[in-house]
Amino acid sequence: MDSIDFILGSEGPIAERLGEGYEPRDEQLTMAGAVDRAMESRGHLFVEAGTGVGKSFAYLVPAIVRAMRERTKIVIATNTIALQEQLVKKDIPLLLDALAGLSGEDEDEERPIKAVLVKGRGNYMSIRRLRLASERRNKLFSDGPSRRSLDVIEDWAYGTDDGTLSTLPPVERMGVWSSVQSDSTNCMGRKCPHHADCFYQEARRDMEDADLLICNHALFFSDLALRMQGTGFLPEYDHVVLDEAHGVEDAAADHFGLSLSEGRVNFLLRQLYQEQTQRGYLAQLSLVTGDIEPVEKAIKLVREAQRCSEAFFDALNRKMVSGELVNGRVRAPGIVPNVLSDAMNDLYLRLKRLRDDVTNEPDRFELNAFAVRAKEIADQAETLIEQTAEKCVYWIETSGQPGRGGVRVTLACSPTEVAPLLKVHLFGTDASVVLTSATLTTREVEADETPEHAETAFMHALTRLGGEGASTLQLGSPFEYVSQVEVFVDTSVPTPKRGSVNMNGESFEDAIASRIHDHVVATDGGAFVLFTSFKLLYQTAQELRRPFESMGYGVWVQGKDGPRTQILEEFREHDRGVLFGASSFWQGVDVRGDRLRNVIITRLPFEPPDRPIVEARNELIRERGGDPFRDDSLPRAVIRFKQGFGRLIRSSSDRGRVVVLDPRIVTTGYGRAFQKAIPGGVELVKLGTGV
Repeated sequence: MDSIDFILGSEGPIAERLGEGYEPRDEQLTMAGAVDRAMESRGHLFVEAGTGVGKSFAYLVPAIVRAMRERTKIVIATNTIALQEQLVKKDIPLLLDALAGLSGEDEDEERPIKAVLVKGRGNYMSIRRLRLASERRNKLFSDGPSRRSLDVIEDWAYGTDDGTLSTLPPVERMGVWSSVQSDSTNCMGRKCPHHADCFYQEARRDMEDADLLICNHALFFSDLALRMQGTGFLPEYDHVVLDEAHGVEDAAADHFGLSLSEGRVNFLLRQLYQEQTQRGYLAQLSLVTGDIEPVEKAIKLVREAQRCSEAFFDALNRKMVSGELVNGRVRAPGIVPNVLSDAMNDLYLRLKRLRDDVTNEPDRFELNAFAVRAKEIADQAETLIEQTAEKCVYWIETSGQPGRGGVRVTLACSPTEVAPLLKVHLFGTDASVVLTSATLTTREVEADETPEHAETAFMHALTRLGGEGASTLQLGSPFEYVSQVEVFVDTSVPTPKRGSVNMNGESFEDAIASRIHDHVVATDGGAFVLFTSFKLLYQTAQELRRPFESMGYGVWVQGKDGPRTQILEEFREHDRGVLFGASSFWQGVDVRGDRLRNVIITRLPFEPPDRPIVEARNELIRERGGDPFRDDSLPRAVIRFKQGFGRLIRSSSDRGRVVVLDPRIVTTGYGRAFQKAIPGGVELVKLGTGV
């Protein structure tokens, strides 16, 4: 087998496949070698690879070569759908084609390898369940939109090749999917008449036979949480690559925690029986049992569970509006009486009895699924109210408004830190683990630093993810930032705190709107305006939308003008677009060319200190003798700042400006940490007023 350097080099098969436009990159070769060594030693590696390094090739080539040599199974997990699609539809097919001609001395040494996109089971349609739902549609679905949604799914089912949600056309009632999706709790296995042509079973066979398994972080950490309980979804694997690794901590925390929403409970109960329409699964079940009394008892328990659900979540909501919890954090067990667990346990037992009584085998599996879901709700409510999950922070969330669809209540918990869990269940296994992202460090590593000192740039990531002892590698971008980007800091904007004004009496909010206007006009649009608060985002966008549109700019506001992917695509098509975004627009967004030439950062991206999870982390750091701001809040904000900054330059031909409207970057001591995160040689230009 040829070396990794040769494969990625100017005379290698990739260069031959891509032609004259291909240029080897030293940073890519360095990263590929480090990934190969980590896999060889079953070690752990954190790699920060700047934009333009080509990190996907840098881990895919060693992975493919190793799969050819050793028939190992490698999981590659990404945070965004966009990167998954790039890997599956573009990068991997190209590399497999380029490397297809490689051969070793032994003809059996290497073989064509297989890569598959792995999706969660709930993404797949069950042919058996679709037919069952179709037969019972009038009793299962109470309204026209639901029945029309089933019609769309049926029409699609005749022509789909993969049977997954990704190809399903839009439907009016997405909840109908739960009646036709593949589900482990009601799967008949080999007893199913459609086992041979089942979409999920086919995908499962592909997954078992594959060498490269491409999935998202959510699926990977969902599987890891199951493995902690002795089960799992993914087959055993030898190597793991976590791309976009800056999102790993949040993904792990989500899947190692619990969340119980009022909507989830009510959805299950409505599926079983709807009082107003007298429809639902139990309504049609009486037709096949021959004895209506057990079904009526189950319906009675559904009514009781509904009453208890309303009482349970109303009590949680009253705690929120009372002001007793301040930020929603629940610090002690027994915040409200747990009337929900008993009701759901009673329903669970009744559904189990019905399962044993029915003569129709498909109904046994359906009832088993409903029973399992009822039991899960009962158990999770007990855990959340009694706070039996150790080392977790608990909180209540509310959304919506009274009278407009009602207030939606969620009770949740999450590990205060995921590092101990990842240390054992990810880094403590025999698999090699590579984490890579363009933003893993809090500063640039100097060329003459010792490896020990250079590692301090990764310390926050290593500590938060349980990766202490892993090898680290920082690779700068090959782009010429000095000539490609200008950075402006407006020192005339007041400090972002309530009541703050500048020397002209201008408030922070008014100054933000004014400076955004000036900087957007200065580049004639082509701007991302990044916020840390939706409240300020909406307030500013409302003030500026009309004047911007009157000047011919296209304006998009996250959360107001359509789904994220839609507004991003529309922005890409507009020469003079202005996109107001928060949260997800700070990362994972790629707009190349001059359609994006201005990134405006309205505020240094510190997390709100009163968020329950942030508050709990800070308390833990203080208990250990640390400084929460220095050790956690500042590093997180710096990494987030780097993500926002990185939206601008996505190719060697991009040009533009980054504007920071938070003067603290130059007026405070900690502002130097943000300045150090800016690519070397790029100067900050201070602006006193306007542009």
